[in-house]
Amino acid sequence: MNQLSVNLPGLHLKNPIMPSSGTFGFGERHMGKFDYNILGAIIIKSTTSQARTGNPEPTYHQLDTGILNAIGLKNPGVDVIVNEKLPALKDFDTPVIASVAGNTTAEFVEVTKKLCQSPYVKALELNVSCPNVAEGGLTFGSNPESVRSMTEAVKKVATVPVYVKLTPNVTDIVAIAQAAEQGGADGISMINTFSSMAIDLETRKPILSNKTGGLSGPGIKPIAIRMIYQVSRAVSIPIIGMGGVSTVDDVLEMIIAGASAVAIGTAQYNNPLVCKELIEGLPIRMKELGIESIEGLIKEVKEGRLNEN
Repeated sequence: MNQLSVNLPGLHLKNPIMPSSGTFGFGERHMGKFDYNILGAIIIKSTTSQARTGNPEPTYHQLDTGILNAIGLKNPGVDVIVNEKLPALKDFDTPVIASVAGNTTAEFVEVTKKLCQSPYVKALELNVSCPNVAEGGLTFGSNPESVRSMTEAVKKVATVPVYVKLTPNVTDIVAIAQAAEQGGADGISMINTFSSMAIDLETRKPILSNKTGGLSGPGIKPIAIRMIYQVSRAVSIPIIGMGGVSTVDDVLEMIIAGASAVAIGTAQYNNPLVCKELIEGLPIRMKELGIESIEGLIKEVKEGRLNEN
């Protein structure tokens, strides 16, 4: 057995490392910089039914503790993604997870059906941090019942496993995770970015054109660890952890908290080779810590969790 391999519903990963949705585009962003065959998986940019141009500039703001972004789900639409973007990844022996987004349940279902027609999509990630237009603009992921019903609707038409990506902008993330599981989710991705703002002292106005944006990067990692720890003790489905990961120790910390795989986001902006370096560095650090395999560590964490009760 490969000491780094991980088995998740519908996914055999060579290792637990993957780029998170939005930071990797559709693979073109880092194409040629390293071999994508080494990755555990690839999560592509969120897909909507129609093309979206996103928000006007400025959409990024660098902070000491991370990045604020308000790109706005910019993508060319599901038809272009299925016909042009996904086939560009066909030569890599790495499973692709497609990210689904939309403003209504009907749009999520439509996008799911089309993405599942692609032979290159091995799993779906539901980005429930989108505004639910049919319910007055409230975020899908902020209400347990909305998450449960959305997950149920997508599961009815999906032909691949479904992972629900949780927003941290809620009072009780455990209740949201449990709702996803009740709706039939095969797994959970967590966490998405935190709604935040920065103000320009000269203009006295918000720096981002959208006023608010999503905060990601090292500053949110301790919160992500806490949330993963809590959720892993409340659901029985696996977690793909993310949020401020940039080092091998960050990866192992997320797994010990309760994740079974780890997605890398903001760290890619400063270092396009970070996923490669983490994959290469994991066996070295694991040997230092006496960890024989990732699957063994996951099992150890689960057994420890059971002994707590």
